[in-house]
Amino acid sequence: MESALPSILTLVIIAEFIIGNLSNGFIVLINYIDWVSKRELSSVDKLLIILAISRIGLIWEILVSWFLALHYLAIFVSGTGLRIMIFSWIVSNHFSLWLATILSIFYLLKIASFSSPAFLYLKWRVNKVILMILLGSLVFLFLNLIQINIHIKDWLDRYEGNTTWNFSMSDFVTFSVSVKFTMTMFSLTPFTVALISFSLLIFSLQKHLQKMQLNYKGHREPRTKVHTNALKIVISFLLLYASFFLCILISWISELYQNTAIYMLCETIGLFYPSSHSFLLILGNPKLRQAFLLVAAKVWAKR
Repeated sequence: MESALPSILTLVIIAEFIIGNLSNGFIVLINYIDWVSKRELSSVDKLLIILAISRIGLIWEILVSWFLALHYLAIFVSGTGLRIMIFSWIVSNHFSLWLATILSIFYLLKIASFSSPAFLYLKWRVNKVILMILLGSLVFLFLNLIQINIHIKDWLDRYEGNTTWNFSMSDFVTFSVSVKFTMTMFSLTPFTVALISFSLLIFSLQKHLQKMQLNYKGHREPRTKVHTNALKIVISFLLLYASFFLCILISWISELYQNTAIYMLCETIGLFYPSSHSFLLILGNPKLRQAFLLVAAKVWAKR
């Protein structure tokens, strides 16, 4: 069963890779067409484009790393292309997480209703808030790259001093655990911010939905349905985001205890987030949803 596990998970990853490229590519394409036709884009559309591009990069990086780890592990151990692979993973993962977090903050400030003066102050300056958080996240990226570069330099210095395969493999596990731990710690900040934002947004939507149900008791009000759907999408977003962070955490723990099966399973489940969440973004965005239904109808009509 263990010998068949890599083949099974590889097929799953390829399927997630195809789905992720299609969904994120669709978001980029539709918004680009809208940008060309109208000569302008809203703030949320710009966020969606950058987020989709970063996720395409993350999906490609995960797939390439997966096949290299399975068939060409010597590339990692010898240090050939080590910085390129790890840095590309860090950059793509950083923007995927932080842009999703920024998107959650954007939705919180745009949709939620709180009477707090601080919240209202941020709500009126939502574009400046988003820009400042995006610029601030670059500081975390810079610190992350510096710390990872220290780990890589230390590993390469030790590897050049002893090139035996047994030393390389045992020491590479220690190096990989250090890199994964650093990435997990730097992923904790955007996850915590997103968790708080989503929790506040869910609380606000739930509270507003209860008021609407009391005010329109006895018949189904369209706005109630809209808020119900928004609540479902936000909760789904939160669950997917949480599962991705947990996969990062568990993969680090499994690598620490050298449990290859759990590590591979976490990598596969982790890819489900950037691949599937884009469909939630499509369903939650009226423009993207309408375009998706139109394309789906045309494809179905040709069958």
